[in-house]
Amino acid sequence: MAPDTPNPSPEVLSLEQPVPPAKVSLLSATKAFATYKGIVEALQPVTMEVREGEFLVLVGPSGCGKSTLLNLIAGFEFPTGGMVLVDGKTVSGPGFDRMVMFQEHALFPWLNVIDNVIFGLKRKKRLSSSDRREVARYYLNLVHLGKFETAYIHELSGGMKQRVALARALAPNPRILLMDEPFGGLDALTRERLYGQAQEIFARTRKTIVFVTHNVREAACLGDRVLIFTSRPGRIKREITINLPRPRGFYDPNVSRFAGQILAELKTELAEEEGVESHESSSHGHPVLPVADYFLADGI
Repeated sequence: MAPDTPNPSPEVLSLEQPVPPAKVSLLSATKAFATYKGIVEALQPVTMEVREGEFLVLVGPSGCGKSTLLNLIAGFEFPTGGMVLVDGKTVSGPGFDRMVMFQEHALFPWLNVIDNVIFGLKRKKRLSSSDRREVARYYLNLVHLGKFETAYIHELSGGMKQRVALARALAPNPRILLMDEPFGGLDALTRERLYGQAQEIFARTRKTIVFVTHNVREAACLGDRVLIFTSRPGRIKREITINLPRPRGFYDPNVSRFAGQILAELKTELAEEEGVESHESSSHGHPVLPVADYFLADGI
């Protein structure tokens, strides 16, 4: 008789868990822009994947190509080299499967709150007018603004405007949400409240999110993974997995620990950049200006 097969260890079982498929893939993607001064390289070859239902955060020095990478995924820009794929297909332009939330809310001041949310649904021809209104109300309730559907934009606070913008981005039910520093212009208290709501919405909708920020604590609080970029031309310097349960408190000590790791990587990158500039400037007889810690918006 054959010996009994031993039970697999927990480590083996964990390896057998299915891995979510890649929703977004960049394969040696590069981007350069032609200017009157010549060619400016924004991105060095970047290879990365964003998994289905993942909250991926991009962090790096200003001008390192984070927003450019977001635009490549959105289809607003096209790579100079390499490929950008969504669901295994080359991105050929913008699509309803991807929605972008910008730093500014970009709401229409002549429309009230619910009509701003409905606006993004008008190209869904299969929905009736009453269907669109029902969908808009659902997402306004999701961002806790159901009582303000008839208000106009000038009557809202900055945080409320960003929540309306989030509801408008979610309403067409995109598979991928691209967020470019959406909370950067808000005060610290409002941002902290929105972090909790953003995690609640992420848990309920399980959207695939790519999020750009300069704030290291924001990155640690929101992300499943954080990709840290070098200075321009940007490339991925390091990946940090944030293996903390949700919801996460903005000032949780464990969030601070990961924020410290991200900050250390950024400071190393800026120190290396400053060293290069110092060498170049000293060879030309020019003083070197200090690099500001702009990413330390709220400390760690």
